[in-house]
Amino acid sequence: MDGSDFLSRSAAFMGASGVSLGAFGAHSLRSKLEAKAGGLDNWKTAVNYQLIHAVALLALSALSRTTTQSAVKAACQKAGKMMVLGTSFFSGSIYMLVLDKGPKKILGPLTPVGGLFMIAGWVYLGLM
Repeated sequence: MDGSDFLSRSAAFMGASGVSLGAFGAHSLRSKLEAKAGGLDNWKTAVNYQLIHAVALLALSALSRTTTQSAVKAACQKAGKMMVLGTSFFSGSIYMLVLDKGPKKILGPLTPVGGLFMIAGWVYLGLM
């Protein structure tokens, strides 16, 4: 599997799971999320960032597949990997925190670390 395959598969997984988690939160978990202060808003934020980055990964995959410039291809793949890691940490930790799953001492700090990785991916992309 080359880098563009990783990006397109990651985009597909993040898109499908983002839509699924959004629907699950809006319907099956709504009362639980509303019972927790900020729970529904936090869930929506996690879903929103996940879906935005799924689209970004799809664009990076397309650019990586079509460019003939190896430096651009490498930059797309590196930026995409940062976004995958960042979105996994950011959105994943929010989902877990809102559901009261896992150790808060670990999950709490993962959210801003994930945000930093997402930002780093965008900055790296802007510098290519």
